[in-house]
Amino acid sequence: MDDPYHNNVSQQVTEGGEYTYTQDGSGQDGYPYQADYPPQDEDARSDATEGADDDEQMYEGEYQGVPHPDEIKEARRAARTEARRKARQAAQQEEEEDNLPEQYETIMEDCGHGRFQWMLFFVLGLALMADGVDGFVVGFVLPSAEKDMCISNSDKGLLGLLVYVAMMVGALVWGGLCDKMGRRKCLIYVLTIDLVFSFLSCFAQSYGFFLFFRFCSGFGIGGSIPIVYTYYTEFLQMDKRGEHLSWLCMFWMLGGLYASFTAWGIIPHYGWGFAIGSEFQIHSWRLFILVCLFPALAALVGVVFMPESPRFLLESARHDEAWMILRRVHDTNWKAKGEPERVFTVSATNIKTPQTQEDDFIEIQSDTGTAFQRWTVRHTTMLQQVMSNIMSLSAPELRLQGLFLVIVWFCLAFSYHGLGVWFPDMIKYMQYEEYESKVKVFHRERVEHFHFNFSLVNQIHREGEYIHDKFENIEIKSVKFEDSLFENCYFEDVRSTNTFFENCTIKNTVFYNTDLWHEKFKDCRMENTTFLHPKKGCHLNFLEENDIVIYMVSFLGSLAVLPGNIISALFMDKIGRIKIIGGSMLASSACTFLLLLSFSQGAVICWQCLFYATSVAAWNGLEVISVELYPSSKRYSTAFGVLNGICKFAAILASSIFAAFIGITKIVPIFLAFIALVCGGLVALKLPETREKVLS
Repeated sequence: MDDPYHNNVSQQVTEGGEYTYTQDGSGQDGYPYQADYPPQDEDARSDATEGADDDEQMYEGEYQGVPHPDEIKEARRAARTEARRKARQAAQQEEEEDNLPEQYETIMEDCGHGRFQWMLFFVLGLALMADGVDGFVVGFVLPSAEKDMCISNSDKGLLGLLVYVAMMVGALVWGGLCDKMGRRKCLIYVLTIDLVFSFLSCFAQSYGFFLFFRFCSGFGIGGSIPIVYTYYTEFLQMDKRGEHLSWLCMFWMLGGLYASFTAWGIIPHYGWGFAIGSEFQIHSWRLFILVCLFPALAALVGVVFMPESPRFLLESARHDEAWMILRRVHDTNWKAKGEPERVFTVSATNIKTPQTQEDDFIEIQSDTGTAFQRWTVRHTTMLQQVMSNIMSLSAPELRLQGLFLVIVWFCLAFSYHGLGVWFPDMIKYMQYEEYESKVKVFHRERVEHFHFNFSLVNQIHREGEYIHDKFENIEIKSVKFEDSLFENCYFEDVRSTNTFFENCTIKNTVFYNTDLWHEKFKDCRMENTTFLHPKKGCHLNFLEENDIVIYMVSFLGSLAVLPGNIISALFMDKIGRIKIIGGSMLASSACTFLLLLSFSQGAVICWQCLFYATSVAAWNGLEVISVELYPSSKRYSTAFGVLNGICKFAAILASSIFAAFIGITKIVPIFLAFIALVCGGLVALKLPETREKVLS
């Protein structure tokens, strides 16, 4: 039956969600409820209409697998509670992330700039120097290694290509891992990998092993640049970043000077090597690789005694460790300045430490499962986070400035590394042309019963006849015998370089203890010819294969960087990063264009030095802005690694293109470098200025 009382009562909702009740037709108030009675939610109203004994009755959907209404309500309540909790956590994290950069900048100002930063400066400078040395090693040892290990021209190109590919991959991988594992830990791994595999490459006797060891070494040292700049940046206050990061760039120049100077002093000395038996030989070029390990070894020892970046620890919610390191920095600096009584006023509990959901996930998983399962989960999650950071670089707010930065990096690297290959190759080609112009040609000469006890150099002998002649204890360099006859001749203790016999007839001739072997004879007819104690394979002649001019050119090119480094360091914070980058690239383009007027080795060397001197400022500005432009939430170390990987890709592309035009034309390489520098310089002017930007 219907309740007549409830039929006569109507419910009205006033403004603001308040409830009033009146009786139909009477105009009198019903229940004396106050107008501000709080509204009941849907769950409460539904509960009120249910019978008091519902819990005791059998739920009719129980056997049909249908959830009980109470369960659905409870799940909805839990979901709403969790959503509110996540919203509060996100708001709190956003507030903490906004406060952390300013707070960290204030802390670094309180810590000051002093002894600690200078100690870290030299340690990280040695790591950067190791990268600079590694960039020169392959180019310096290749002329000797290709003869020592019989490397063909195609294999020689493969060695240089794979080393750059390894550096590119290393920059991408280590740049991302640096944001997850820590700056110090990754730098220790990088230097250790470089040391171990560079050391092994000193003793590799086969080309395959040598290639593998140099690839692994390149993979390690390729990650040093993004780690070093990120590591040092996080110990600098805002007004010190531009200048001191520019001073740090000088160590790359010192690496080039160290490599070229030691190569000049070691490689040409054949007697500096040693042999263990007949199969295991250590020539001087291998000792040069060993000496090149010293900067990396010194850097590794120094990094072991350096602390982790406190900024990284704060981003990883490890504020206690960060506070201890910041206090160490503070006390070290002020004690050196004569104020040991100065107290570090920052409290560990007051430092904002945002913690991400990814960090929570790793910690939760670390408490469960076996050791292998924990290791797998941790590293799989880390890899996912690294890939997520790389993908986040294409976020809408970073897309345009990131594109501009990529273009500038690519253009500068393309021109710089391309011309870096072109300069020495062009000098070699000029030397070769000059050498070829002095070649002596002998046609149809007949020599009988003659003793050749002097060296034969830069000659061509065509259709000659050599009867009862003796070639003893001599060197034959760049000599070609074509369509010639050797009859009853004797060769003993002969050393040859770039010497060949083509379409010759050799009768009753003895070769004793010479390096004239099958590969030296092309389409030759041999009758009763004997080879005794031949020196098979490839052999080095250090006095001829190592031109000191190339070492001198590299040394002067590295030294020319010094003025540009000093100028950029002094003015980086005064005139800004953008003007430094744009002005340097446009000035370098003018120097590149003037290369068209170089017609001698001396002119090429002069323009090379001027190009390096003007372009180094762009490199310094670009490396500074790369760690300042990206926010920490997008991981500037990951971004730096990606940009450095693009730099190595541009170097690979430029090296292949520029080397292909050596001996053909110099217009195309110079024009490509000029266009790249002009485009990069103009695009650089579109980048935002970051000299007064806090590391966000």
